[in-house]
Amino acid sequence: MNDEFRITMEGLADEYNKQAAQLRETYGKLNELTATAQSDDRMVTVTVGPRGQVQGIELDPRVYRKLSPSELTRSIMEQIGVATGEVSARTQELMAPLVPDGLPYEELFGEGASFESFLPQPVDLPSREPEGRR
Repeated sequence: MNDEFRITMEGLADEYNKQAAQLRETYGKLNELTATAQSDDRMVTVTVGPRGQVQGIELDPRVYRKLSPSELTRSIMEQIGVATGEVSARTQELMAPLVPDGLPYEELFGEGASFESFLPQPVDLPSREPEGRR
């Protein structure tokens, strides 16, 4: 292997390792995201996790005297929406440096995206058979 090729390959490997480390760090931050939303009347507080899954709902004990069942349901759903929207916005902020310009976020990060979906897949090169075996 000549020196120029070796230097080029080392540079590519360094760049790949740097990008992979940035990806791992970002993915770690994504897995730690949570958001909490509280209704204006402070009766309902909802916390959601990194993928918008509800992690907790806290109700003020007075909520049952102040809100009807349908109002309580609506308030819970509103706070889930607010908290999920916040997690989504923070996810897009974290991912923005990793997304190529002009490529819509939604096309890259649909439902079920995982760390592995960001890494390049191995390439199988066709095997070369000796000239006489064709």
